[in-house]
Amino acid sequence: MQSVRQIAEEIVAREGGYVDDPDDPGGATKYGVTIHTMRRLGLDLTGDGIVGAADVRALSRAQAVDIFVTHYFERPRIAEMPSALQPSLFDMYVNAGGNAVKILQRMLRDMGYSVAVDGAIGPQTLAAARDAAVPDGLALRDAYGVARRNYYFRIADKRSASRKYARSKAGGKGGWIKRAEEFLSPRFHMTPAQFQRRVAAWG
Repeated sequence: MQSVRQIAEEIVAREGGYVDDPDDPGGATKYGVTIHTMRRLGLDLTGDGIVGAADVRALSRAQAVDIFVTHYFERPRIAEMPSALQPSLFDMYVNAGGNAVKILQRMLRDMGYSVAVDGAIGPQTLAAARDAAVPDGLALRDAYGVARRNYYFRIADKRSASRKYARSKAGGKGGWIKRAEEFLSPRFHMTPAQFQRRVAAWG
């Protein structure tokens, strides 16, 4: 089983280097760490008294891994979730913050559990997730992966500028969809034909 640091290192590798895409609400980002996160944490790496794009550029891979382990895994209590669910939930939390937890909470509510959809992992969410993981944690992981993929599709349905993250320039699966499916059993991956039917309305 991978350690949380290994998972964080994979996230950093997947996120890549410095980008500042005007279509991305996250703004300047490096290794998946946004300028907003760095400002929230007060990471003035250049020592000029301002947390700006230069600080994002100065961020090292090791610093990004440390940020993810501490602020995106341990503090949100993902570390207390069923082990099969942790990698996908962790990866999604890096990508979408509290929305990653809301996806899980809505799914658990649909399964009949009484949990608040508030984006915070508390006793109710922990208990429900642990119960739902019995006897098959992989089934819970796959259900979450499908819900996560659907979340990405809904964003792209509503916001045309985000479609480039869900569909590649060549017309195939984009980064968002591939990312969700990395944590899904192969039998739940969309075929190219299924994907094309899903995005046909985008034009």
